[in-house]
Amino acid sequence: MAAMDDLLSFPLHESFNHDLAIRRFCPVRVEQERGDQWEWDEKKPCSPSDATAVLPCLPASEVDEFVDSFINMNHYDKDEIEAYSMVNDDVPKEEDDEIEDFHGGFPGMVPGVEEVSHGVDQGLHLVHLLLACAEAVECRDTQPAGSILAQIWDSATPFGDSLQRVSYCFAAGLESRLSLLQNVNANGTFTNGAIGNKCLVTREEKLEAFRLLHQTTPYIAFGFMAANEAICEAAQGKDSLHIIDLGMAHTLQWPSLIRALGSRPEGPPRLRITALVSDHNVLGLEGSMKELVEDASSLGITLEPAMISDPVTPSLLTIENLNLREGEALFVNSIMHLHKYVEESRGSLKLILQAIKKLCPIVLTVVEQDANHNGPFFLGRFLESLHYYSTIFDSLEVSLLRNSVRRMKIERLHFLEQIRNIVAFEGPYRIERHERVDQW
Repeated sequence: MAAMDDLLSFPLHESFNHDLAIRRFCPVRVEQERGDQWEWDEKKPCSPSDATAVLPCLPASEVDEFVDSFINMNHYDKDEIEAYSMVNDDVPKEEDDEIEDFHGGFPGMVPGVEEVSHGVDQGLHLVHLLLACAEAVECRDTQPAGSILAQIWDSATPFGDSLQRVSYCFAAGLESRLSLLQNVNANGTFTNGAIGNKCLVTREEKLEAFRLLHQTTPYIAFGFMAANEAICEAAQGKDSLHIIDLGMAHTLQWPSLIRALGSRPEGPPRLRITALVSDHNVLGLEGSMKELVEDASSLGITLEPAMISDPVTPSLLTIENLNLREGEALFVNSIMHLHKYVEESRGSLKLILQAIKKLCPIVLTVVEQDANHNGPFFLGRFLESLHYYSTIFDSLEVSLLRNSVRRMKIERLHFLEQIRNIVAFEGPYRIERHERVDQW
């Protein structure tokens, strides 16, 4: 069975219809995704556009409908804007100091309440600019795309309202894609000067942002709970368990499972957790795994951890490589990891799933974002992801103060990197390939 985390899909405002915008026209383009793999050099030429054009390849009614879906008129009520100003005025001095330290990561940007309440007209204009820039980028019109992008930077800011902040992230992705387009050969490969898929944040920063997201919102915790509940239910009556964790980057999921197993009426089982990790995660996980062993021991559970620092491939997923033992109940767990193996052809993921099936696990738990970010055509993927992440940023706007350093770290160190990968890259460089639940 699979525990699916329908991540960030609930309505935030009564007037915000999540199905209104791209659902009505993106599926038409997504139908084409069953074709051959999209390459950088397979783009069809578009008609020339200038810096003020807005999506000439999309009907005007669709553009207006999409843009209108971002604007909640009630959210821009005068009293509400004044209330936001009062809330931010009450931010403790310690928080202000943290903001001063953190804003250094955004050159030339200084947070201020007067900068962020920019009104409906500017919000509409900003969305139109994003769509126009995306259209120009898709058509490889680099000069008008750069001109439009400069206009976006004038309004987008990581310190503004949710629309300004998500626009900042997408502008960063568009800027990276423009840089790549200027360094691509006729056969679709990059020149030596291309920026590649270099991550702009460290592993420690990414982990901190993920921990903050886990602490701040219920979505990650709900995914952990659903997966752990499936494991506990299937583990009833079993006295020896072995969990293979694909792509483990942290141990946030496992303390609650260990507590649940320690309180079983039939007594605690023996437990093995084998983490399949990347090389740069090994050292960071060792300390966390030791803490897990100590916590498990205090509950009467013998926990045997193991780490394998090899990429997850079908050849790795064998009885010998994973040291599977007779009599163990096997579980395979993937928390927001399997989407990294989805490609346009889906062949890579299919091979991995077939290898997992040969291991005969009792349960395969999968937690993924329920989103369509894997279309081979850039514009459709851009529209889907812009709508999706706008909803996420709206939820953070409700949950955290606008001047919250916690929110800034979550958005800049976690979501910005996801957005940048979805928007900027293609082929093997694009790993954030989120799929709809029906695809899984």
